[in-house]
Amino acid sequence: MRLSGAGTRPQRCSADCRDDALNVVCQNHRREILRFLAVVLFSYSGCTTLMAEDILIIDDRRAGNMQSVIAGSWRMVTDGVMGGLSRGELSLDTVDNKPCLHLRGDVSLENNGGFIQAALDVADTEAADASGYHGLLLKVYGNNQEYNLHLRTADVWLPWQSYRASFKARAGWQTVRLPFTEFTGYRIGKKLDLKRLERIGLVAIGRAFSADLCIGELALYRDAD
Repeated sequence: MRLSGAGTRPQRCSADCRDDALNVVCQNHRREILRFLAVVLFSYSGCTTLMAEDILIIDDRRAGNMQSVIAGSWRMVTDGVMGGLSRGELSLDTVDNKPCLHLRGDVSLENNGGFIQAALDVADTEAADASGYHGLLLKVYGNNQEYNLHLRTADVWLPWQSYRASFKARAGWQTVRLPFTEFTGYRIGKKLDLKRLERIGLVAIGRAFSADLCIGELALYRDAD
């Protein structure tokens, strides 16, 4: 006895059937592609976060005034506190489309003077403990002159004491990295204590010259392992 339909060839899939099968395959592929893109975007986002953690922005001029991002306000300090005759000003400016603090003036050695400074107090802020970082990062625009970056800690008592490193600011925006290993104590015998920072200063000092320095960013940085 022959069963009905036995030995018959399977029917070919119609055009509509093929289209439906193709749609299923395409949908599966789309889902796989979307999963892949989600993983890539998540991974990229994670890498970006890790990179951001390697830098602690102290100021990047986003405030639009003398206020820094995580500390207090910038202020002008001159050798007038010790009887010197240097003159300077600290103002808001925009140079080559980048907002900045503009330190400018004339440094005089007369009357035992010799500096002007843009100072920022960081005590009791996140930047006060810099022991987990390798140095300070600056974005500056200068006039091809040499400037200093001074650090004061809780160990510094006298006005002329500080920990110092120098850099040359060319006539154009540049990024300067100053490792803490390059800072040396000036008239202070104690080692730099990075857990107790109190003030950071960008200083025109040591010789008679016209200072012209724009500060676009200040940050602590940590080298990648």
